[in-house]
Amino acid sequence: MSLIQNYYNEINTYLLNIMNTEQEKIQKAATMISEQIKQDKLFYVYGPGGHSNLASQEVFFRAGGLMHASAILDEGTLLSSGALRSMKIERTPGYGRIVIDDYNLQKDDLLIVINAYGINAATIDSVLEANERGVTTIGISSAKHAEETPSDHPARHPSKHNLHDIVDLSIDSKINVGDAVINIEGQEQKVGAISTFVNAFILNSIILETTALLANQNIHPPIWKSGNASGGDEWNNQFIDRFKDRIKML
Repeated sequence: MSLIQNYYNEINTYLLNIMNTEQEKIQKAATMISEQIKQDKLFYVYGPGGHSNLASQEVFFRAGGLMHASAILDEGTLLSSGALRSMKIERTPGYGRIVIDDYNLQKDDLLIVINAYGINAATIDSVLEANERGVTTIGISSAKHAEETPSDHPARHPSKHNLHDIVDLSIDSKINVGDAVINIEGQEQKVGAISTFVNAFILNSIILETTALLANQNIHPPIWKSGNASGGDEWNNQFIDRFKDRIKML
C-alpha cells in the first residue's frame, strides 16, 4: 500500500468514527446555532492555538458558509505572527480571557472553541471567561489526547482542566496523541497530521445540519457565495451591510 493510500485510509477511518459516534452531538450543536440565527444573532468560532486557528477560518467568509459566523482571529496565536511566539502565547494564563473580552461576548451569545488537544491555557481561559459571562459554549477537541496528556505538561492551564469537561456541549474529534498518523521506515517521528481534516469535517457538518434545520422551518439564512464564481460579488453584497459593523473581522 502506498503512503498516500495509507494516509487516505487513515483520514477516512477518523471521519467514519466521528460520523458513527458524534452525529447526535453535531445535530445538537446545529440546533443551538439555528436558534441564534433565528434571532439574527452571530455565533463565534475560536481556535486558540497554532493550527487550531485554521478551524475558525474554515467556516468564516467561506463559500457555503453561514454569514452569521464570526471568527475570532486574534493575532496572538496566529502562526503568521510567529510560530514560537504563538506557542508561548497559547500557554500564557489569562490571555484567552483578554480575547473574549476584546470581542465583547455577552450573556446568551454562542461560542465554539476548537483545539485539537483541549488543554492549553488560552483555550481553557477563553471558555472559563465565556462561562462566567453566561455565554453558551461548544468545544471540539480530542478527549483521548487531553486525558493522556500528563497534568504537569507545560502547555496545560494551571487549573489542569480539559476543554471537554468545561463546555456546555463537547464534540470529540478523536485525535490520538501527537496528531500525526503515518509511520515511515527510518523516521522516528510520525508524519501526516489529521486534526485539520477532522476539524473541518465536524464544523462543516454542523453548518450543513444548521442550514437544513432552518430550511425545514422555511428560514433561509444568508450563505456566502464564492467571490470567484459568476455572480458571487453581487450575491454577497446583498448582505454585507447587515453584518459589516457586527462582525469584527469582516
